[in-house]
Amino acid sequence: MNKELVLGAEAIAVAAIDEGISGVYAYPGTPSTEITEYIQKSPDARKNNVHSTWSTNEKTAYEAALGMSYAGKRSLVCMKHVGLNVAADAFINSAITGVNGGLVVVVADDPSMHSSQNEQDTRFYGKFAYLPLFEPSNQQGTYDCVRFAFNFSEQVKLPVLLRITTRLSHSRAAVERKAQTSQNMLNPETDKKKWILLPAIARQRYAGLLNKQDDLVAFSEKSPYNFVVNGKGKKGIIAFGIAYNYVMEIIQEFALEIPVLKISQYPLPKQLIKTFHDQYDTILVAEEGYPVYEELLRGYFDNQKISGRLDGTLPRTGELSPDIIAKALGVKIPQKQQEAEVPGRPPRLCDGCSHRDLFEALNAALSENESKHVFSDIGCYTLGALPPYNAINTCVDMGASVTMAKGAADAGLRPAVAVIGDSTFTHSGITGLLDAVNDHSPVTIIISDNDTTAMTGGQDSAGTGKFFKICNGIGVEEEHIRSIVPLKKNLEENVRILKEEFAYNGVSVILANRECVQTAARKKRKSKNNE
Repeated sequence: MNKELVLGAEAIAVAAIDEGISGVYAYPGTPSTEITEYIQKSPDARKNNVHSTWSTNEKTAYEAALGMSYAGKRSLVCMKHVGLNVAADAFINSAITGVNGGLVVVVADDPSMHSSQNEQDTRFYGKFAYLPLFEPSNQQGTYDCVRFAFNFSEQVKLPVLLRITTRLSHSRAAVERKAQTSQNMLNPETDKKKWILLPAIARQRYAGLLNKQDDLVAFSEKSPYNFVVNGKGKKGIIAFGIAYNYVMEIIQEFALEIPVLKISQYPLPKQLIKTFHDQYDTILVAEEGYPVYEELLRGYFDNQKISGRLDGTLPRTGELSPDIIAKALGVKIPQKQQEAEVPGRPPRLCDGCSHRDLFEALNAALSENESKHVFSDIGCYTLGALPPYNAINTCVDMGASVTMAKGAADAGLRPAVAVIGDSTFTHSGITGLLDAVNDHSPVTIIISDNDTTAMTGGQDSAGTGKFFKICNGIGVEEEHIRSIVPLKKNLEENVRILKEEFAYNGVSVILANRECVQTAARKKRKSKNNE
Protein backbone atom coordinates (compact mmCIF):
# COMPACT_ATOMS: atom_id res chain seq x y z
CA MET A 1 0.00 0.00 0.00
CA ASN A 2 2.33 2.74 1.25
CA LYS A 3 5.20 3.49 3.58
CA GLU A 4 4.91 5.35 6.86
CA LEU A 5 7.59 6.61 9.24
CA VAL A 6 6.40 5.31 12.61
CA LEU A 7 7.50 4.46 16.12
CA GLY A 8 7.75 0.77 16.92
CA ALA A 9 4.67 1.21 19.10
CA GLU A 10 2.83 2.80 16.18
CA ALA A 11 3.89 -0.04 13.87
CA ILE A 12 1.91 -2.35 16.17
CA ALA A 13 -1.13 -0.08 15.94
CA VAL A 14 -0.94 0.19 12.14
CA ALA A 15 -0.61 -3.58 11.80
CA ALA A 16 -3.54 -4.26 14.12
CA ILE A 17 -5.77 -1.86 12.17
CA ASP A 18 -4.68 -3.40 8.87
CA GLU A 19 -5.33 -6.91 10.22
CA GLY A 20 -8.94 -6.10 11.10
CA ILE A 21 -9.10 -5.60 14.87
CA SER A 22 -12.44 -4.62 16.32
CA GLY A 23 -11.05 -3.31 19.61
CA VAL A 24 -7.92 -2.26 21.47
CA TYR A 25 -7.90 -2.39 25.27
CA ALA A 26 -5.17 -0.81 27.41
CA TYR A 27 -4.21 1.23 30.42
CA PRO A 28 -1.59 3.90 29.63
CA GLY A 29 1.92 2.89 30.66
CA THR A 30 5.27 3.88 29.17
CA PRO A 31 6.58 2.48 26.83
CA SER A 32 3.30 1.06 25.47
CA THR A 33 1.01 4.12 25.52
CA GLU A 34 1.50 5.22 21.91
CA ILE A 35 -0.08 2.03 20.53
CA THR A 36 -3.55 2.90 21.76
CA GLU A 37 -3.12 6.63 21.15
CA TYR A 38 -2.34 5.98 17.49
CA ILE A 39 -5.47 3.85 17.09
CA GLN A 40 -7.58 6.48 18.86
CA LYS A 41 -6.44 9.10 16.31
CA SER A 42 -6.54 6.84 13.24
CA PRO A 43 -9.13 7.73 10.56
CA ASP A 44 -9.14 4.07 9.48
CA ALA A 45 -9.93 2.93 13.01
CA ARG A 46 -12.72 5.49 13.37
CA LYS A 47 -14.17 4.52 10.00
CA ASN A 48 -14.21 0.86 11.05
CA ASN A 49 -15.64 1.68 14.49
CA VAL A 50 -12.68 0.16 16.35
CA HIS A 51 -13.27 0.36 20.12
CA SER A 52 -10.36 2.28 21.67
CA THR A 53 -11.27 3.96 24.97
CA TRP A 54 -8.88 3.50 27.90
CA SER A 55 -9.58 0.79 30.44
CA THR A 56 -9.46 1.31 34.22
CA ASN A 57 -6.52 -1.07 34.61
CA GLU A 58 -4.70 -3.85 32.77
CA LYS A 59 -6.86 -6.63 34.24
CA THR A 60 -10.09 -5.05 33.01
CA ALA A 61 -8.40 -4.40 29.66
CA TYR A 62 -7.37 -8.03 29.28
CA GLU A 63 -10.75 -9.40 30.26
CA ALA A 64 -12.57 -7.07 27.83
CA ALA A 65 -10.22 -8.14 25.02
CA LEU A 66 -10.93 -11.77 25.94
CA GLY A 67 -14.66 -11.05 25.80
CA MET A 68 -14.29 -9.59 22.30
CA SER A 69 -12.38 -12.72 21.28
CA TYR A 70 -15.21 -14.87 22.71
CA ALA A 71 -17.58 -12.95 20.42
CA GLY A 72 -15.44 -13.99 17.45
CA LYS A 73 -13.74 -10.70 16.70
CA ARG A 74 -10.07 -9.77 16.80
CA SER A 75 -8.79 -7.78 19.75
CA LEU A 76 -5.51 -6.21 20.80
CA VAL A 77 -4.56 -5.67 24.45
CA CYS A 78 -1.54 -3.53 25.35
CA MET A 79 0.40 -2.85 28.55
CA LYS A 80 3.86 -2.34 29.96
CA HIS A 81 5.68 -5.19 31.66
CA VAL A 82 4.50 -4.48 35.21
CA GLY A 83 0.97 -4.16 33.86
CA LEU A 84 1.04 -7.83 32.99
CA ASN A 85 1.42 -8.51 36.71
CA VAL A 86 -1.96 -6.83 37.18
CA ALA A 87 -3.52 -8.80 34.30
CA ALA A 88 -1.81 -12.08 35.19
CA ASP A 89 -4.88 -13.87 36.55
CA ALA A 90 -6.86 -13.42 33.34
CA PHE A 91 -3.76 -13.93 31.18
CA ILE A 92 -2.73 -17.29 32.68
CA ASN A 93 -6.28 -18.64 32.64
CA SER A 94 -6.87 -17.50 29.04
CA ALA A 95 -4.16 -19.94 27.97
CA ILE A 96 -6.45 -22.69 29.31
CA THR A 97 -9.71 -21.35 27.88
CA GLY A 98 -8.07 -20.55 24.56
CA VAL A 99 -9.57 -17.97 22.19
CA ASN A 100 -12.14 -17.67 19.44
CA GLY A 101 -11.29 -14.47 17.55
CA GLY A 102 -7.58 -13.66 17.35
CA LEU A 103 -6.14 -12.13 20.54
CA VAL A 104 -2.69 -10.50 20.54
CA VAL A 105 -1.19 -9.36 23.84
CA VAL A 106 1.46 -6.67 23.43
CA VAL A 107 3.76 -6.13 26.41
CA ALA A 108 6.43 -3.41 26.36
CA ASP A 109 9.39 -4.21 28.61
CA ASP A 110 11.67 -1.52 30.01
CA PRO A 111 15.29 -2.73 30.41
CA SER A 112 17.35 -0.21 32.42
CA MET A 113 14.11 0.99 34.08
CA HIS A 114 13.77 4.30 32.20
CA SER A 115 10.27 4.76 33.63
CA SER A 116 9.58 1.67 35.71
CA GLN A 117 10.10 0.07 39.11
CA ASN A 118 11.83 -3.02 37.72
CA GLU A 119 13.10 -4.51 34.46
CA GLN A 120 11.29 -7.85 34.55
CA ASP A 121 11.27 -9.90 31.36
CA THR A 122 7.87 -10.77 29.87
CA ARG A 123 9.29 -13.88 28.21
CA PHE A 124 9.02 -15.56 31.61
CA TYR A 125 5.26 -15.12 31.38
CA GLY A 126 5.24 -16.71 27.95
CA LYS A 127 7.02 -19.79 29.29
CA PHE A 128 4.89 -19.77 32.44
CA ALA A 129 1.62 -19.77 30.51
CA TYR A 130 2.83 -22.13 27.72
CA LEU A 131 1.88 -19.55 25.10
CA PRO A 132 3.54 -18.63 21.80
CA LEU A 133 5.51 -15.38 21.84
CA PHE A 134 7.02 -13.15 19.17
CA GLU A 135 9.94 -10.78 19.79
CA PRO A 136 10.59 -8.63 16.70
CA SER A 137 13.83 -6.72 16.21
CA ASN A 138 12.76 -3.74 14.10
CA GLN A 139 9.71 -1.72 13.03
CA GLN A 140 8.98 -3.60 9.79
CA GLY A 141 9.42 -6.90 11.60
CA THR A 142 7.04 -5.66 14.29
CA TYR A 143 4.38 -4.78 11.72
CA ASP A 144 4.75 -8.16 10.03
CA CYS A 145 4.78 -10.07 13.34
CA VAL A 146 1.55 -8.47 14.54
CA ARG A 147 -0.27 -9.32 11.35
CA PHE A 148 1.07 -12.87 11.44
CA ALA A 149 0.22 -13.19 15.14
CA PHE A 150 -3.51 -12.56 14.68
CA ASN A 151 -3.75 -15.32 12.10
CA PHE A 152 -1.56 -17.59 14.20
CA SER A 153 -3.75 -16.95 17.26
CA GLU A 154 -6.82 -18.12 15.35
CA GLN A 155 -4.93 -21.08 13.90
CA VAL A 156 -3.72 -22.43 17.25
CA LYS A 157 -6.72 -21.07 19.21
CA LEU A 158 -4.48 -19.40 21.82
CA PRO A 159 -3.63 -15.85 22.88
CA VAL A 160 -0.31 -14.76 21.34
CA LEU A 161 2.22 -12.59 23.19
CA LEU A 162 4.27 -9.94 21.42
CA ARG A 163 7.19 -8.51 23.39
CA ILE A 164 8.85 -5.21 22.55
CA THR A 165 11.28 -3.07 24.53
CA THR A 166 11.64 0.66 25.11
CA ARG A 167 14.23 1.18 22.34
CA LEU A 168 12.05 -0.50 19.73
CA SER A 169 8.85 1.11 20.96
CA HIS A 170 10.26 4.64 20.91
CA SER A 171 12.47 4.61 17.80
CA ARG A 172 11.26 5.41 14.29
CA ALA A 173 11.67 3.66 10.95
CA ALA A 174 9.77 3.31 7.70
CA VAL A 175 7.17 0.55 7.57
CA GLU A 176 5.58 -0.74 4.39
CA ARG A 177 1.91 -1.42 4.86
CA LYS A 178 0.11 -4.23 3.09
CA ALA A 179 -3.51 -4.67 2.04
CA GLN A 180 -6.02 -4.38 4.85
CA THR A 181 -8.09 -7.31 6.11
CA SER A 182 -11.77 -6.89 6.95
CA GLN A 183 -12.94 -7.31 10.52
CA ASN A 184 -14.30 -10.70 11.56
CA MET A 185 -18.06 -11.06 11.56
CA LEU A 186 -19.75 -11.46 14.93
CA ASN A 187 -19.43 -15.17 15.66
CA PRO A 188 -19.80 -15.99 19.37
CA GLU A 189 -18.16 -19.12 20.74
CA THR A 190 -20.31 -22.22 20.25
CA ASP A 191 -18.31 -24.49 22.58
CA LYS A 192 -19.31 -22.56 25.68
CA LYS A 193 -18.18 -25.28 28.08
CA LYS A 194 -14.48 -24.67 27.38
CA TRP A 195 -14.74 -21.20 28.90
CA ILE A 196 -16.08 -22.47 32.23
CA LEU A 197 -12.99 -23.29 34.25
CA LEU A 198 -14.55 -25.62 36.77
CA PRO A 199 -11.86 -28.10 37.88
CA ALA A 200 -13.12 -31.00 35.75
CA ILE A 201 -13.14 -28.84 32.60
CA ALA A 202 -9.95 -26.95 33.49
CA ARG A 203 -8.02 -30.22 33.86
CA GLN A 204 -9.04 -31.26 30.36
CA ARG A 205 -8.24 -27.84 28.91
CA TYR A 206 -4.83 -27.78 30.60
CA ALA A 207 -3.99 -31.21 29.21
CA GLY A 208 -4.97 -29.93 25.78
CA LEU A 209 -2.67 -26.90 26.22
CA LEU A 210 0.24 -29.21 27.06
CA ASN A 211 -0.55 -31.38 24.05
CA LYS A 212 -0.23 -28.32 21.80
CA GLN A 213 3.35 -27.63 22.86
CA ASP A 214 4.97 -29.96 20.33
CA ASP A 215 2.99 -28.27 17.55
CA LEU A 216 4.06 -24.82 18.78
CA VAL A 217 7.70 -25.91 18.76
CA ALA A 218 7.23 -27.30 15.24
CA PHE A 219 5.88 -23.92 14.12
CA SER A 220 8.94 -22.23 15.65
CA GLU A 221 11.27 -24.62 13.81
CA LYS A 222 9.83 -23.44 10.47
CA SER A 223 9.17 -19.83 11.44
CA PRO A 224 10.37 -17.12 9.03
CA TYR A 225 11.31 -15.17 12.18
CA ASN A 226 13.90 -17.77 13.23
CA PHE A 227 16.82 -18.12 10.81
CA VAL A 228 20.61 -18.39 10.46
CA VAL A 229 22.90 -15.71 9.05
CA ASN A 230 25.85 -17.70 7.72
CA GLY A 231 29.43 -17.00 8.71
CA LYS A 232 32.83 -18.60 9.31
CA GLY A 233 34.93 -19.69 12.25
CA LYS A 234 34.27 -21.58 15.44
CA LYS A 235 32.37 -18.87 17.30
CA GLY A 236 28.60 -18.50 16.94
CA ILE A 237 26.01 -16.08 18.32
CA ILE A 238 22.38 -16.78 19.23
CA ALA A 239 20.62 -13.41 19.21
CA PHE A 240 17.09 -12.88 20.48
CA GLY A 241 14.75 -10.07 19.42
CA ILE A 242 16.22 -6.58 19.40
CA ALA A 243 19.64 -7.90 20.48
CA TYR A 244 19.96 -9.16 16.88
CA ASN A 245 20.16 -5.51 15.72
CA TYR A 246 23.11 -4.79 18.00
CA VAL A 247 24.90 -7.96 16.93
CA MET A 248 24.45 -7.28 13.22
CA GLU A 249 25.54 -3.65 13.59
CA ILE A 250 28.90 -4.77 14.98
CA ILE A 251 29.27 -7.62 12.46
CA GLN A 252 28.62 -5.28 9.53
CA GLU A 253 30.64 -2.33 10.84
CA PHE A 254 33.75 -4.42 11.47
CA ALA A 255 33.28 -6.90 8.60
CA LEU A 256 33.10 -9.88 10.95
CA GLU A 257 32.10 -13.26 9.57
CA ILE A 258 30.51 -14.68 12.70
CA PRO A 259 27.45 -16.87 12.11
CA VAL A 260 24.27 -15.75 13.88
CA LEU A 261 21.09 -17.61 14.76
CA LYS A 262 18.26 -15.14 15.14
CA ILE A 263 15.33 -16.16 17.37
CA SER A 264 12.11 -14.10 17.35
CA GLN A 265 9.41 -16.76 17.76
CA TYR A 266 8.97 -18.91 20.86
CA PRO A 267 8.77 -21.58 22.23
CA LEU A 268 12.38 -22.32 21.34
CA PRO A 269 13.03 -24.21 18.07
CA LYS A 270 15.07 -26.90 19.78
CA GLN A 271 16.36 -28.71 16.69
CA LEU A 272 17.33 -25.48 14.92
CA ILE A 273 19.27 -24.40 17.98
CA LYS A 274 20.91 -27.81 18.45
CA THR A 275 22.08 -27.93 14.84
CA PHE A 276 23.55 -24.45 15.16
CA HIS A 277 25.07 -25.11 18.60
CA ASP A 278 26.85 -28.30 17.55
CA GLN A 279 28.78 -26.58 14.76
CA TYR A 280 30.73 -24.17 16.97
CA ASP A 281 33.21 -24.21 19.84
CA THR A 282 31.72 -21.22 21.66
CA ILE A 283 28.26 -19.63 21.65
CA LEU A 284 27.47 -16.08 22.79
CA VAL A 285 23.83 -15.70 23.86
CA ALA A 286 22.62 -12.12 23.32
CA GLU A 287 19.16 -11.40 24.73
CA GLU A 288 17.70 -8.11 25.94
CA GLY A 289 16.46 -8.45 29.50
CA TYR A 290 16.91 -11.40 31.83
CA PRO A 291 19.05 -14.41 30.82
CA VAL A 292 15.83 -16.38 30.29
CA TYR A 293 17.00 -18.55 27.44
CA GLU A 294 20.70 -18.50 28.24
CA GLU A 295 19.81 -20.31 31.47
CA LEU A 296 17.67 -22.80 29.55
CA LEU A 297 20.36 -23.40 26.92
CA ARG A 298 22.95 -24.02 29.62
CA GLY A 299 20.68 -26.81 30.80
CA TYR A 300 20.38 -28.23 27.30
CA PHE A 301 24.05 -28.06 26.35
CA ASP A 302 27.64 -27.82 27.64
CA ASN A 303 27.87 -24.92 30.12
CA GLN A 304 31.50 -24.28 29.16
CA LYS A 305 30.51 -23.56 25.58
CA ILE A 306 27.88 -20.89 26.30
CA SER A 307 28.56 -17.36 27.46
CA GLY A 308 26.32 -14.36 28.08
CA ARG A 309 24.84 -12.52 31.01
CA LEU A 310 25.21 -15.33 33.54
CA ASP A 311 29.01 -15.53 33.33
CA GLY A 312 29.63 -11.79 33.05
CA THR A 313 30.50 -11.73 29.35
CA LEU A 314 27.52 -9.41 29.03
CA PRO A 315 26.32 -7.21 31.92
CA ARG A 316 23.70 -8.76 34.17
CA THR A 317 21.50 -5.67 34.33
CA GLY A 318 20.44 -2.89 32.01
CA GLU A 319 20.17 -2.62 28.25
CA LEU A 320 22.47 -4.12 25.70
CA SER A 321 24.15 -1.92 23.07
CA PRO A 322 26.44 -2.37 20.07
CA ASP A 323 29.43 -1.32 22.22
CA ILE A 324 28.61 -3.99 24.82
CA ILE A 325 28.32 -6.65 22.09
CA ALA A 326 31.62 -5.50 20.57
CA LYS A 327 33.40 -5.83 23.90
CA ALA A 328 31.99 -9.33 24.37
CA LEU A 329 33.33 -10.28 20.93
CA GLY A 330 36.78 -8.83 21.66
CA VAL A 331 36.37 -6.04 19.10
CA LYS A 332 38.27 -2.86 19.89
CA ILE A 333 36.12 0.17 19.17
CA PRO A 334 37.97 3.41 18.27
CA GLN A 335 38.00 5.80 21.17
CA LYS A 336 35.20 8.27 20.80
CA GLN A 337 35.72 11.99 21.02
CA GLN A 338 35.56 13.14 24.59
CA GLU A 339 32.21 14.70 25.29
CA ALA A 340 31.81 17.61 27.66
CA GLU A 341 30.42 16.46 30.97
CA VAL A 342 26.96 17.80 31.63
CA PRO A 343 25.82 17.78 35.25
CA GLY A 344 22.93 15.42 35.85
CA ARG A 345 19.51 16.99 36.29
CA PRO A 346 16.94 15.03 38.26
CA PRO A 347 13.34 15.09 37.03
CA ARG A 348 11.11 17.75 38.54
CA LEU A 349 7.46 18.63 38.80
CA CYS A 350 6.23 21.11 36.20
CA ASP A 351 6.08 24.76 37.16
CA GLY A 352 2.59 25.45 38.41
CA CYS A 353 1.84 21.76 39.09
CA SER A 354 -0.89 21.18 41.65
CA HIS A 355 1.25 18.49 43.33
CA ARG A 356 3.74 21.19 44.34
CA ASP A 357 1.15 23.05 46.39
CA LEU A 358 -0.22 19.81 47.83
CA PHE A 359 3.24 18.75 49.07
CA GLU A 360 3.87 22.19 50.54
CA ALA A 361 0.64 21.92 52.52
CA LEU A 362 1.36 18.30 53.49
CA ASN A 363 4.82 19.14 54.81
CA ALA A 364 3.42 22.06 56.78
CA ALA A 365 0.65 19.90 58.26
CA LEU A 366 3.20 17.28 59.36
CA SER A 367 5.86 19.74 60.51
CA GLU A 368 5.19 18.99 64.19
CA ASN A 369 5.40 15.25 63.63
CA GLU A 370 8.93 14.11 64.46
CA SER A 371 8.92 11.00 62.28
CA LYS A 372 6.50 11.72 59.47
CA HIS A 373 5.75 8.81 57.15
CA VAL A 374 3.77 9.31 53.96
CA PHE A 375 2.95 6.36 51.72
CA SER A 376 2.76 7.25 48.05
CA ASP A 377 2.19 5.73 44.67
CA ILE A 378 3.04 5.77 40.97
CA GLY A 379 2.49 9.01 39.07
CA CYS A 380 3.96 12.46 38.54
CA TYR A 381 3.56 13.06 42.26
CA THR A 382 6.19 10.38 42.98
CA LEU A 383 8.67 13.22 42.32
CA GLY A 384 7.59 14.53 45.72
CA ALA A 385 10.19 12.10 47.08
CA LEU A 386 12.93 14.40 45.75
CA PRO A 387 14.13 17.80 46.98
CA PRO A 388 12.89 20.34 47.70
CA TYR A 389 9.82 18.51 49.00
CA ASN A 390 11.11 15.19 50.38
CA ALA A 391 7.45 14.64 51.18
CA ILE A 392 6.87 10.94 50.51
CA ASN A 393 8.52 7.74 51.69
CA THR A 394 7.27 4.87 49.48
CA CYS A 395 6.48 3.96 45.87
CA VAL A 396 6.12 0.21 45.35
CA ASP A 397 3.32 -0.64 42.91
CA MET A 398 0.01 0.72 41.69
CA GLY A 399 -2.36 1.22 44.62
CA ALA A 400 0.14 0.21 47.32
CA SER A 401 -0.01 3.61 49.01
CA VAL A 402 -3.52 2.97 50.38
CA THR A 403 -2.92 -0.56 51.61
CA MET A 404 0.54 0.19 53.00
CA ALA A 405 -0.91 3.11 54.97
CA LYS A 406 -3.59 0.77 56.27
CA GLY A 407 -1.02 -1.84 57.29
CA ALA A 408 1.10 0.80 59.01
CA ALA A 409 -2.01 2.04 60.85
CA ASP A 410 -2.73 -1.55 61.91
CA ALA A 411 0.80 -1.61 63.32
CA GLY A 412 0.12 1.51 65.36
CA LEU A 413 1.65 4.25 63.17
CA ARG A 414 -0.04 7.65 63.56
CA PRO A 415 -0.82 9.52 61.43
CA ALA A 416 -0.97 7.02 58.57
CA VAL A 417 -1.15 9.06 55.38
CA ALA A 418 -1.35 7.97 51.74
CA VAL A 419 -0.98 10.11 48.61
CA ILE A 420 -2.40 8.61 45.42
CA GLY A 421 -3.30 10.05 42.02
CA ASP A 422 -6.76 10.02 40.50
CA SER A 423 -5.97 7.47 37.77
CA THR A 424 -3.97 5.25 40.12
CA PHE A 425 -6.81 5.32 42.64
CA THR A 426 -9.32 3.94 40.14
CA HIS A 427 -6.69 1.52 38.80
CA SER A 428 -5.83 -0.14 42.11
CA GLY A 429 -6.64 2.04 45.10
CA ILE A 430 -10.39 1.53 45.51
CA THR A 431 -10.15 -2.01 46.88
CA GLY A 432 -7.56 -0.96 49.47
CA LEU A 433 -9.83 1.85 50.62
CA LEU A 434 -12.67 -0.67 51.02
CA ASP A 435 -10.38 -2.76 53.27
CA ALA A 436 -9.68 0.34 55.37
CA VAL A 437 -13.40 1.13 55.66
CA ASN A 438 -14.25 -2.43 56.66
CA ASP A 439 -11.57 -2.37 59.38
CA HIS A 440 -12.33 1.22 60.49
CA SER A 441 -8.61 1.94 60.04
CA PRO A 442 -7.28 5.33 61.17
CA VAL A 443 -5.89 6.41 57.78
CA THR A 444 -6.02 9.56 55.70
CA ILE A 445 -6.06 8.98 51.94
CA ILE A 446 -5.19 12.03 49.83
CA ILE A 447 -6.34 11.69 46.22
CA SER A 448 -4.32 14.19 44.20
CA ASP A 449 -6.78 14.67 41.39
CA ASN A 450 -5.52 16.61 38.37
CA ASP A 451 -8.32 15.42 36.07
CA THR A 452 -6.09 13.26 33.86
CA THR A 453 -3.53 10.48 33.65
CA ALA A 454 -0.77 13.05 33.55
CA MET A 455 2.42 11.00 33.79
CA THR A 456 1.82 9.19 30.49
CA GLY A 457 0.71 12.23 28.50
CA GLY A 458 -2.72 13.34 29.63
CA GLN A 459 -5.04 10.45 28.81
CA ASP A 460 -8.57 10.31 30.23
CA SER A 461 -8.83 9.36 33.89
CA ALA A 462 -11.58 6.84 34.73
CA GLY A 463 -12.78 8.53 37.93
CA THR A 464 -12.93 12.18 36.88
CA GLY A 465 -15.87 13.86 38.58
CA LYS A 466 -16.84 10.72 40.50
CA PHE A 467 -14.49 10.53 43.49
CA PHE A 468 -16.84 11.85 46.17
CA LYS A 469 -19.55 9.37 45.12
CA ILE A 470 -17.05 6.49 44.86
CA CYS A 471 -15.60 7.08 48.33
CA ASN A 472 -18.99 7.67 49.89
CA GLY A 473 -20.40 4.58 48.18
CA ILE A 474 -17.56 2.48 49.59
CA GLY A 475 -18.49 3.66 53.06
CA VAL A 476 -16.34 6.69 53.89
CA GLU A 477 -18.47 9.07 55.97
CA GLU A 478 -19.54 12.22 54.12
CA GLU A 479 -18.12 14.57 56.76
CA HIS A 480 -14.70 12.95 56.34
CA ILE A 481 -14.54 13.32 52.56
CA ARG A 482 -12.99 16.78 52.39
CA SER A 483 -12.08 18.84 49.34
CA ILE A 484 -9.15 21.19 48.96
CA VAL A 485 -7.82 23.22 46.05
CA PRO A 486 -4.01 23.07 46.10
CA LEU A 487 -3.05 26.70 45.49
CA LYS A 488 -0.66 28.89 47.44
CA LYS A 489 -3.46 31.27 48.38
CA ASN A 490 -5.27 28.34 50.06
CA LEU A 491 -2.23 27.08 51.98
CA GLU A 492 -3.45 28.01 55.46
CA GLU A 493 -6.92 26.52 54.93
CA ASN A 494 -5.50 23.35 53.33
CA VAL A 495 -3.09 22.79 56.25
CA ARG A 496 -5.97 23.16 58.70
CA ILE A 497 -8.11 20.58 56.86
CA LEU A 498 -5.20 18.13 56.62
CA LYS A 499 -4.47 18.41 60.35
CA GLU A 500 -8.13 17.88 61.25
CA GLU A 501 -8.30 14.66 59.24
CA PHE A 502 -4.93 13.42 60.50
CA ALA A 503 -6.37 13.68 64.01
CA TYR A 504 -9.51 11.71 63.13
CA ASN A 505 -9.47 8.12 64.41
CA GLY A 506 -11.02 6.57 61.32
CA VAL A 507 -10.98 6.60 57.53
CA SER A 508 -10.83 9.99 55.89
CA VAL A 509 -10.34 11.01 52.27
CA ILE A 510 -9.07 14.36 51.07
CA LEU A 511 -9.79 15.26 47.45
CA ALA A 512 -7.10 17.66 46.25
CA ASN A 513 -8.43 18.79 42.89
CA ARG A 514 -6.75 21.11 40.40
CA GLU A 515 -6.33 20.45 36.68
CA CYS A 516 -2.92 19.43 35.35
CA VAL A 517 -1.15 22.53 34.00
CA GLN A 518 -0.10 20.67 30.86
CA THR A 519 -3.58 19.48 29.87
CA ALA A 520 -5.03 22.87 30.79
CA ALA A 521 -2.50 24.56 28.48
CA ARG A 522 -3.30 22.13 25.66
CA LYS A 523 -7.03 22.78 26.04
CA LYS A 524 -6.39 26.54 25.96
CA ARG A 525 -4.30 26.28 22.78
CA LYS A 526 -6.92 24.07 21.13
CA SER A 527 -9.71 26.47 22.05
CA LYS A 528 -7.71 29.41 20.70
CA ASN A 529 -7.01 27.59 17.42
CA ASN A 530 -10.72 26.84 17.00
CA GLU A 531 -11.77 30.49 17.41
